[in-house]
Amino acid sequence: MITMRNIKSFTIDPEIDEYVSATKGDRSASERVNTLLRRAILLEQLEGLEAEAAAFYSMPHSRAETKAFQKASLRTWNRDA
Repeated sequence: MITMRNIKSFTIDPEIDEYVSATKGDRSASERVNTLLRRAILLEQLEGLEAEAAAFYSMPHSRAETKAFQKASLRTWNRDA
């Protein structure tokens, strides 16, 4: 993987800096921060998907709509398999 460096300047809280220093191991602090940020981004995306699913399933749906959605999902899965 080719990594392009895009240097930015950010202010980091001292306790976060201490955590990064304590957990970076053999890696650089920048690598550790990037790893933590990627994980945070994924977590935030998952939380958004969970909220979207919760909103979808909280809405009243008719049984016919549910069955139609299930059939369409199965067709998609079977097509992609």
